[in-house]
Amino acid sequence: MSTEKVRNYLKEWNLDHRVREFESSSATVLLAAQALKCEPERIAKTLAFMVDGDPILVVVAGDARIDNKKFKLCFSSKPKMLSHEQTESFVGHKVGGVCPFAVNENIRIFLDKSLKRFESVFPACGSSNSAIELSILELENTSNYIEWIDVAKDWS
Repeated sequence: MSTEKVRNYLKEWNLDHRVREFESSSATVLLAAQALKCEPERIAKTLAFMVDGDPILVVVAGDARIDNKKFKLCFSSKPKMLSHEQTESFVGHKVGGVCPFAVNENIRIFLDKSLKRFESVFPACGSSNSAIELSILELENTSNYIEWIDVAKDWS
């Protein structure tokens, strides 16, 4: 169901036909990289956090991890990831398929600079067996992101 929601959302940019669904799971960076036959770092993982009582999404490269110090500097808050239940309730996608598309209202989305080193990346599309390849510009255009931030480590 969530993949169809994302397909319908991506129709606005004529990108719905590029959504790929797999027989196997793509719920983790390594599984997605295997399914897509790409480098794990090109998987654009979308992480859900609670900041000042509001859920936010941060999209980072597959080889990046959140740097607690950078996160706190950026958001004046420690990174507190949402539980699986909170993620589905607040964001509208289950863990494993969380993406920056077709999310519930009032979700702020941020893109981490760890993604900028690639021409294209592969975010999920609302389910644990889906993804789409997007250029960085397409990701910017479709994600309704607020801004580029620097909250990741271990990728450079």
